[in-house]
Amino acid sequence: MAFPQLVLTLSFVALLAACGSSVKLDSASVEDRTNAAADGSGSALAARSAVPTVDANPNKPGAVLGSGRVVYFDYDSFTVKPDYQPLVENNARLLKSDQSRKAMIEGHTDDRGGREYNLALGQQRADAVRRALGLLGVAQSQMESVSFGKEKPAALGSDDAARASNRRAEINIR
Repeated sequence: MAFPQLVLTLSFVALLAACGSSVKLDSASVEDRTNAAADGSGSALAARSAVPTVDANPNKPGAVLGSGRVVYFDYDSFTVKPDYQPLVENNARLLKSDQSRKAMIEGHTDDRGGREYNLALGQQRADAVRRALGLLGVAQSQMESVSFGKEKPAALGSDDAARASNRRAEINIR
């Protein structure tokens, strides 16, 4: 093998090795809801969390959860909160009522974390919403999930409100 071919081959192998990822996208967190929190919130996870609750959509005072297309997530989480169950159910009903409709579920993150981590977390968020819709009877052929990580923020800035607005999965039905 000639020296230029050897260098080219080794460069290609190094490039492929650099593209590898140790982030596991197929591990899903499962929350046990059989033991409700002592405060009546219905979530044992919420009782253990030190993260304060943030109004994820301050621009819509009085907005009814379950009447939109955006599911918001806690920091570093891809668990669909019970507050968003009506929203997921409404979107599932819409998709089941017309099999020709398709849903693109886009996962997003805030500006913290590296690119690869945020793409993986965004994908986990989109997949969590897709699984929830599937459990409600939506055909897998009607859904697609994709991650944009931190590349398409809903709100600019690095304050808590902007970051909370960016930790989301959007259900786009066409």
